[in-house]
Amino acid sequence: MALLYISLPDRAAVWQPIFDAAGVPMIIGEEAVLDPAEVTYIACWQPPVDLSIYPNLKAVICVAAGVDHMPPMPEGVVLTRTIASSIAPMVRDWVVMATLMLHRQMPAYIEQAKTGTWKSQGIQSSQSRRVGIMGMGRIGALTAQTLSSLGFDVAGWSRSGTHVDSIDVYGAEDLPAFLQRTDLLVCLLPLTKETRGILGQDAFNQLPAGAMLVHAGRGGQLDMKALKSALDSGQIHSVMMDVTNPEPLPADHWAWTDPRVIITPHVGSVTDYAEGAEHALNVIRALRSGEDIPGLVDQSRGY
Repeated sequence: MALLYISLPDRAAVWQPIFDAAGVPMIIGEEAVLDPAEVTYIACWQPPVDLSIYPNLKAVICVAAGVDHMPPMPEGVVLTRTIASSIAPMVRDWVVMATLMLHRQMPAYIEQAKTGTWKSQGIQSSQSRRVGIMGMGRIGALTAQTLSSLGFDVAGWSRSGTHVDSIDVYGAEDLPAFLQRTDLLVCLLPLTKETRGILGQDAFNQLPAGAMLVHAGRGGQLDMKALKSALDSGQIHSVMMDVTNPEPLPADHWAWTDPRVIITPHVGSVTDYAEGAEHALNVIRALRSGEDIPGLVDQSRGY
């Protein structure tokens, strides 16, 4: 039984020797499949349209952490997302960078630099900046604790109200109270039916006037029209985002040239190729031994 790999060639070059050493056959590309019955696992970003041609398929392993783009799996086929130790610190670093940039008025200074303007925008202490993080999973908890260690007044929000040491976490029904106490909002939510469009006019209006937004969740959570309106009214002061709606943004989109907005092209994290290969092997080993499957996705929940 073999793993069918459908992804980048440079990732394949790292995976192949790791799979060879583990004694797991790896087929690179659908065109190389001689007998579909040999394929037991598929590692990919986007799976084949028709998975039914692989009668012995047991698992589809997404080569990244996000799975909101994945179609429903056939009965008997599990979906996993990649769990790699480097992902959480990478996203944490991006969010901390973005938080500090907005906190210290970097969008204004970047704009001033275009005209050689030397002007202070004023400084606010981190202790007086109330940061609110939406999404308190592994990445959200790490980010919250890091920002708290830098002196920020940090709270979290999750639908389950998951406990995080030393951080106040609001539950689903407490979203209004969470937003009302948040000067700088960070989104780290997965994309689900409940979170699609959650960053819209209603949420923005519940934030204190002049709030800031750091968006590193998923593009579909953000209503770009509502964001433009909130920026123009002053309800939102500035934004830094690593994900957009749509993604990528068209070259002529207003957000590219708005001085209140800083955009990076979904670079908050990149899965380390070797770690991704080890994760895939761990999934295969778990399936063979009947143990808990790492990164198992509940598609009814979206993560």
